[in-house]
This record gives sequence, structure tokens and C-alpha cells, in this order.
Amino acid sequence: MATAFADGLSQLTFGRVAKHLGTSDRVVVYYFPTKDELVSEVILSMGAQLQATLGEAFDRTAADHRELARIAWPVLAHVDADPVFALFFEANGLAAAGREPYRTLVPGLVSAWIEWAAEFVEGSADTRRVEAETAIALIDGLLLLRLLVGPDHADRAAARLGVR
Repeated sequence: MATAFADGLSQLTFGRVAKHLGTSDRVVVYYFPTKDELVSEVILSMGAQLQATLGEAFDRTAADHRELARIAWPVLAHVDADPVFALFFEANGLAAAGREPYRTLVPGLVSAWIEWAAEFVEGSADTRRVEAETAIALIDGLLLLRLLVGPDHADRAAARLGVR
């Protein structure tokens, strides 16, 4: 995971991982026989880290997507979370471009994130799912704005949207 943070997912190779770990690339290949398996492990680790970051925010139920985003924003809009979301958005871009294994893995990660967030919304199962999808879309947009244009711009947008 540290290699992906340092170099990005698109630059993830057995050699770079080995160099980062101070070992040979054969050792890395022993544990991850294919690059897809290496990428899958990084994506799963990233998902776990995203959920851990979100776990700090989603500690109570919310009435709707705006309240859910309002609860999450102070935790997610933090310099410590930026590298995780930068990696997450890179994975999204690679998935959107049709690159495997991202195209297969990332939708599952996003769906799992939505299902998990839905547990923190009040209402019927259908309502919880739609509100969680809406909150994730809102949060992701704000986080992308934060990473690309800067925290001040994202905070202004969050305030205008009633999230901050």
C-alpha cells in the first residue's frame, strides 16, 4: 500500500514494491503471482482504510444524505485523509477508463461503501440505499474538488450545499 501511495496505482510494479520493501521482486511475486492479485490486494487494503476513515465519521444515524454528509465531512475533509482519497480517485479513473482489474474491482468497492453507509441512515431499506448513494456522490464530489482545486474551494462548496 505504501508503494501505491508513493508512486500511484498506475506505477505499481513488482519491482517498485520490492524496492520499497527492501527485497527482491521474486519475493513479491511469490505472495502475489500476478499483477492483478497485487492490485487487488492494494484495492482491498484501500477499501479497508477508507472504511476505517469513514468509521470515525459515521458514528450515528442520519435522517438523510445531507445530514450523513454533514456528519462525515469534518473527518473526511482532512489532510490525513487526502492520500487515501487521491488513491481512491486514481482507482476510479482507471476503472472508468476500462483498465483491469480496476474496472472489475472498483465498482464492488463503491457498492460496499454505499451498503455500509446505508446502515447509518434512517428509513426503509430502499430509502437508506438511495440516501447513502446520494451522500456518497456528494462527498466524493466535494473530496475531488478538495484534491484538485484545494480545501478552501471544497469547504465553500460544502457550506453552500449545507454540508458544512
